[in-house]
Amino acid sequence: MLTYSRTTGFRHESIPAGVAALRDLGRRHDFEVVATEDPAAFSAAELAGFTVITFLSTSGPVLDDGGRAALERFVRDGGGFVGIHGAATTEYDWPFFGDLVGARFDGHPEVQPARIVISRHDHPATAHLPPVWERTDEWYEFRTNPRDAVTVLLTVDESSYAGGGMGDDHPLAWHHGNCGGRSFYTALGHTEESYAEPAMLAHLLGGIRYAATG
Repeated sequence: MLTYSRTTGFRHESIPAGVAALRDLGRRHDFEVVATEDPAAFSAAELAGFTVITFLSTSGPVLDDGGRAALERFVRDGGGFVGIHGAATTEYDWPFFGDLVGARFDGHPEVQPARIVISRHDHPATAHLPPVWERTDEWYEFRTNPRDAVTVLLTVDESSYAGGGMGDDHPLAWHHGNCGGRSFYTALGHTEESYAEPAMLAHLLGGIRYAATG
C-alpha cells in the first residue's frame, strides 16, 4: 500500500500518528506500507508495485499532471483507493478525484463528541462496530450528499452535537466502484487520538482490505 500525505493547504497535526498507525497495521496484518509525500511516486512505473493507494489527510493540489494521469490509470485498471479525512479537501479542480473520493469537503464545526450510526454492518470496515458508535472527531460536511452514487456505511446524528449543517442524512464513510477499482472513504481521523483507538484502526483496516480486493 502506498500512503500519501502531501499537503499544500491545511496540514493536520495527526498525519505522523496516522502514518505510524497504518504502518503498524501493515506489520500486524501482513502487508507492506510505503509512506511518502513525494509526488514523483505517482508514475505508471512506480505505482505498478502497489495494490492500494491511501490519501491520508492530504489537502490542496498535491499532484502534477503526470501524477494525476498515473493515479487515474491505476484506479481505472482496478487499483484500490482509500481516502482518510482530509482527502476530501484535495484536488478540488480535478473532477476525477472528486468522483473517486465521492464528495468534496465543505466545512465543519469544532471537534466534539457525537453519535455515529452504522448504516451497514455487512462490510469489513463496519462489521466490528456497535449499532451506535460514540466518539470524538471533527465532523466534516460536504458540498453534496454522495448517497446517490455510493454505498453509505456511516452517518452522524446531528442531534448529538452542535453545528451540524447537512440535516438528517449526513454520511461520514462510504464505498463505491464507480471509477474502476474499489474506493473507500472515511471522514473520521482528525485527531491524533483516533490512530490509537482499536475500533477506528479496525475501521481503517476494513476499508483497506475492501479496496485491496477489487
